[in-house]
Amino acid sequence: MHRASRAAILLSAAMAMGAAPGGDDPLTRPIAADFAARWLGPQPPKRIYGDTYLVGFRGMSVALIDTGAGLILIDAALPQSVPVLEANIRALGFRLRDVKLILSTEPHYDHAGGLAALARDTGATVVASADAAAVLRRGQAGVDDPQFGDLPGQPRVRGRMRIAHDGQGIRLGQVTVMPLATPGHTPGSMSWRWRSCERGRCLNMVFAASLNPVSAAGYRFSAPEHRPAVASLRRSIARLAAVPCDVLFTAHPDNSGGDAKFVRLEAGARPNPFIDAAACRALAARQSRVLDERLTQEGVPAR
Repeated sequence: MHRASRAAILLSAAMAMGAAPGGDDPLTRPIAADFAARWLGPQPPKRIYGDTYLVGFRGMSVALIDTGAGLILIDAALPQSVPVLEANIRALGFRLRDVKLILSTEPHYDHAGGLAALARDTGATVVASADAAAVLRRGQAGVDDPQFGDLPGQPRVRGRMRIAHDGQGIRLGQVTVMPLATPGHTPGSMSWRWRSCERGRCLNMVFAASLNPVSAAGYRFSAPEHRPAVASLRRSIARLAAVPCDVLFTAHPDNSGGDAKFVRLEAGARPNPFIDAAACRALAARQSRVLDERLTQEGVPAR
């Protein structure tokens, strides 16, 4: 495992610089390599609680759940990060073919760019909301995305895909993952929640999609035609605040302090720094403030 982890770190450095070990692969060609490097700092794969692990990066979360009948991945990071993700899965003692489902939070290149390669390499089924699935199939965001025009294209997902419906559980082995529709950042954003148990104690796990009002230049959330997007964001933020939540992961860990929590866990901190029953409420409050600040900047009076 030590050798595999070291190999993953070396691969991560190569991916951050846009290298493509083993020759050109169209599904792992780097996207925005210089910009993305800030997200792809190497991070050792680590069990966080019970059957739940993190296998991603310092600035990009990818979760793994061992269901007893196969693995579930949540998100896929960038195309150039796929070799590292695969090395991290192997470093934990799992096989790529054990991955049965890959759940998508949002169809942007930084979280979904690696889906096509991972689905090909594992044979897994990609699971996404209907809106996100359409984007993943064509490899390009639609005009209804606030970031339309700024987002690069990404490899199209051509393999098996399953549509997730809000509140309809997806079961594999001993684990049921519940889709939680949280649109706004993108029309198809989906968060995910499940339960993980350790030594007889079961906790509510949440992997939250991004909830911040990021947009292409010139886009105004305050414009009358964009009021539905603002309303979606407010509903999604309220939904996140209301769900049972003991352990929170966010697509970008710095949105919720997950980057600092991981460092403390690495150092052996006890109790487990990821266990925080107020984490979802705190994130919701923060994202609500960010949205209010964005609208204020656009000249809309504070609520």
